[in-house]
Amino acid sequence: MASALVKPLLFGYFRSSCTWRVRIALALKGIQYDQQPINLIKDGGQQLAIIEYLEETRPSPALLPRDPVQRARCRMISDHITSGIQPLQNLAVLKKVGDGSQEWAQHFITRGFQALEQLLQDTAGRYCVGDEVTMADLCLVPQVANADRFKVDMAPYPTISRINQSLMKLEAFQVSHPSRQPDTPPELRA
Repeated sequence: MASALVKPLLFGYFRSSCTWRVRIALALKGIQYDQQPINLIKDGGQQLAIIEYLEETRPSPALLPRDPVQRARCRMISDHITSGIQPLQNLAVLKKVGDGSQEWAQHFITRGFQALEQLLQDTAGRYCVGDEVTMADLCLVPQVANADRFKVDMAPYPTISRINQSLMKLEAFQVSHPSRQPDTPPELRA
């Protein structure tokens, strides 16, 4: 007898890129969940491992390509975004930087997007890795939102911009958007 799957409880913060990635995965997989807003600045955060767990326990729809080479590329893109770009504009880092934090964030997002744009030349179809939504796409959308927040010029990144626009047309990406979360301040709601 198969064990019943428990309705997940997601601890998160409306603007957290990490939490947003998990919300997208839950929405794509059609998983109902409860949400507990917390201040991630004080209480810690989510990890990409949650998405891998969801993929292993609820494999449909797949967020990792079946082909091992494409799967490796998907993980490479995801890691590039979640480890190489996103942590450098976390609030704790920006507080340490102090004055000039906007320029700091812009610099590292730009540097990361330059490399990402090149990576996507070899992997992109309609989305980051081919024509199916993958874990890489879940990482891309919150990072583009961060780029917008820090006023990064997106003109040099046409592939990133095109993929982001395609993804934002999908319901899972819309319902998981930070502006639609229960802890979003009223002035930031959509």
